[in-house]
Amino acid sequence: MGDPAIGAFAGSDTLATSYALAAAIQRIREDMPVDLVFAGKQTIDGDTAQVGPGIAKRLNLQLLTYVAKIDALDLECKEIIIHRRAEGGVQVLKTGLPCLVTVLEGINEMRFASMDDMFRAARYPLKVWDKAAAGIEDLTKIGLKGSPTVVAKVFAPQPNARKAERIEVHGDAPKDLAATLLTKLLTHHPQLERHISERAS
Repeated sequence: MGDPAIGAFAGSDTLATSYALAAAIQRIREDMPVDLVFAGKQTIDGDTAQVGPGIAKRLNLQLLTYVAKIDALDLECKEIIIHRRAEGGVQVLKTGLPCLVTVLEGINEMRFASMDDMFRAARYPLKVWDKAAAGIEDLTKIGLKGSPTVVAKVFAPQPNARKAERIEVHGDAPKDLAATLLTKLLTHHPQLERHISERAS
């Protein structure tokens, strides 16, 4: 039957998951300040990268994504400086706290505890929060009830068997190339010409 403490969360999509985690963080905020929240870049199943930003939006936190390095953290000035992996390079960004950071794999080195610390960790009683502990009263926002995502079909994309088509252009001017490409495009997709004519009229 599963663990009753987490049963209400079963089947959650990214919307319901971000709601539940945001509720739990908000409950922690009632006892202590939360300046920095860490999340992974994305999960390995859905690959959507939506949960971290969803939590930040719900809690009105500054959001930094694809973080590869934390350069500086000043809790007194409430500022953080990070290196963010971006297309074509690395961005160095600074923002205020509280903040949520989604980190890339390999941002830190794995540290291994001593044998005594491992035994101490194994004996430590874990606190498991259920919906009540997280302060969730509206059960329609968690689990399957709070998950509007519907997966109709999962499939691997088929390889494209079509080969590249060579187009010869008679003339050197760019307008000759454009005219040839447009003719080819409208020949293969006649409905496109009709759609363009309707928009133009």
